Amino acid sequence: MNHIRRKFMSDTTANLALPFIMPAQARKHVSHNEALDLLDIIVQLSVQSDTQPDPPATPALGARYALPVGSVGLWAGHDHEIAAWTGASWTFVHPRAGWQAYVIERSQTIVWTGTQWRPSVSGTLQTEAVGINATADPTNRLSVSSDAVLLNHAGGGHQLKINKSADSSTGSLLFQTNWSGRAEMGCTGEDAFTIKASADGAGWATAMRVVPATGIAEFPQGIQCEGSFGGTAVLGTVSQDNGASTGALFENGDGPQGSFMRFANGLQICQSPEISIGDLDTAAGAIFTGADILWAFPAPFAAPPHISTAGSVATIWCGTGGLGTGAVTVKPMSHSASTQGAAISITAIGRWIS
Repeated sequence: MNHIRRKFMSDTTANLALPFIMPAQARKHVSHNEALDLLDIIVQLSVQSDTQPDPPATPALGARYALPVGSVGLWAGHDHEIAAWTGASWTFVHPRAGWQAYVIERSQTIVWTGTQWRPSVSGTLQTEAVGINATADPTNRLSVSSDAVLLNHAGGGHQLKINKSADSSTGSLLFQTNWSGRAEMGCTGEDAFTIKASADGAGWATAMRVVPATGIAEFPQGIQCEGSFGGTAVLGTVSQDNGASTGALFENGDGPQGSFMRFANGLQICQSPEISIGDLDTAAGAIFTGADILWAFPAPFAAPPHISTAGSVATIWCGTGGLGTGAVTVKPMSHSASTQGAAISITAIGRWIS
């Protein structure tokens, strides 16, 4: 029976095309054995491959293949058929719609649609629960017991969606130790994103909460930093809106008039360079004074700041004259006349925003 193509004829069974033993038929064992051969091929059907286009050089006895389009050699002209090695030749069986075969090389079941072999599960699969190496239940409709779970992209990005029905519901990721909660992140009972921690699964502390309307992160338990801060959010341009910081934590600058440091809470410190005071030789009662010194602040204040001065000589001090938000006038003084050309420095502390 080399290269016999099975066809469905009236002297065969309707579904599997097994040959009948006809009345008064001679050599009845031939039809009987042929039917057994067919049953051995198509019952509990498993094939080595459904993609191999040419016969193997040394096929195993009983090896079966689902032939792809374009098969060649001894398989030429038998596209889509089942090829079975009998030990001496290939026998071919044409499948009928609905037949299934297990593909050994990739551990997948395929089904014959009438025109092609397709995976037995395709399109949308709907089921009430799935347990993968685990038991699913009405609450945990998907249950997986595994060392890892891989959710891969399909050529671009990948997004995992957790949807809740209302703002008072919870959509979160819960991390447990022996089924007791230890950390949770998500929208838990509100629409604000939170990160929470627990030591026992009963009492929870909110470590971070992000306000939905502004994106501002709140840290109810405070922040403990043992490293260093960096980035433009720490040092940059400070700003406020209705008392809330909207810029960097610190802002500094320097120039010919000295240096300044602004803080997010509204504090500002200005420091002058060393300023030469000239001679202190003008008598004013029991003290001597020099010429007035005008220092323009390197950054303006919202209100007149507090002024302090320091002299390069311990016996020199200053009095404050005109004071505004942009400059101050100081007068150097000493208990004795001096022409030694000393210098002073001035510090202004106040607020850059009212």
